[in-house]
Amino acid sequence: MRRTQFTEDHDLFRESFRTFVEREMVPHHVEWNEAGVVPRDLFATAGAAGFLGMAVPEELGGGGVDDFRYNQVISEELQYAGVAAAGLGLTLHTDICLPYFLSLATDEQRARWLPGITSGELVTAIAMTEPGIGSDLASMSTNAIRDGDHYVVNGAKTFITNGINADLVITAVKTDPAQRHAGMSLLVVERGMAGFERGRNLEKVGLHAQDTAELFFTDVQVPAANLLGVEGKGFAHLVDNLPQERLSIAIAGVAAAEAALGWTLDYVQQRTAFGSPIASFQNTRFALAEMRTEVDIAQIFVDRCVDALNAGDLTVEEAAEAKWWCTELQKRTVDRCVQLHGGYGYMLEYPIARAYIDARVTTIYGGTTEIMKEIIGRKITRG
Repeated sequence: MRRTQFTEDHDLFRESFRTFVEREMVPHHVEWNEAGVVPRDLFATAGAAGFLGMAVPEELGGGGVDDFRYNQVISEELQYAGVAAAGLGLTLHTDICLPYFLSLATDEQRARWLPGITSGELVTAIAMTEPGIGSDLASMSTNAIRDGDHYVVNGAKTFITNGINADLVITAVKTDPAQRHAGMSLLVVERGMAGFERGRNLEKVGLHAQDTAELFFTDVQVPAANLLGVEGKGFAHLVDNLPQERLSIAIAGVAAAEAALGWTLDYVQQRTAFGSPIASFQNTRFALAEMRTEVDIAQIFVDRCVDALNAGDLTVEEAAEAKWWCTELQKRTVDRCVQLHGGYGYMLEYPIARAYIDARVTTIYGGTTEIMKEIIGRKITRG
């Protein structure tokens, strides 16, 4: 179905970013997968090309255009090119971390950090998850005790995307350890602060090019000037930003399914069995028809969610619906496409195989499918 929400400006932006991906990422993604991390200069290259700060005010080096459709274009093109793992750090930087700085930073913080975030000289990450607590953020033990004009931070975080490359880590801490949600705050911990250490670059099932690290904080003195937002309101700040994060994941999920379907359609039209193209078999046609229908329907819903986000109307529940449905669709579609590829679908030289292992985590990060259903179910039963 024809999509209507993009303007000519978005189409030109898409062409430009597609060229960037083909030139700067596609030739290197195998090497980056083997290394387990993308080079830091990828962020600087993307920033120099204008792809990291569309929503940042022009006076701070950005594009001055707060329109999430540009973010959507970037996420889609990364999936279509088969370099989603290498591009995840970029989308985390722009879709998930940047909004915290835009909505919560003081004028001084904005002047200090936004130009570097936009240029790619400052790579960002967000650290919420801790060993053993999963989605129960209120049980976190990383604490930040005020001592004059500093907070002293102690604790650990895990599964942190961009954890190796990050210069600025938005860190969820307990500034009042006696409280649960009401005791949480957000501090920006910076590269080079004494006592801030990175642990392993964790080995994962998929998304191999994306650095995912353990972080450790031992008596780290973080200036009070690095408090992001209001002390004690950290949980509320996280909740405010989760709909955009989850929509970003949903966008990637639909685009991944679209990419898998495209690769598979090409394959089954070229590959023969028993003297006929695989595409000529009824089972293949039915499978393709079902996947085509499901992806089209999901795409329409996601596009409407992007419109709602731009209008300031996207609800927590709508974002949760998009997140769980589109990531489960991604897993289901990629799995069926591997089956249609046969043995070749299990070979990592084929993009469908990489897409298969990369898809598994998407129903977990950003809030599991079960948590998304709980959010939706709680709303519809309570009214």
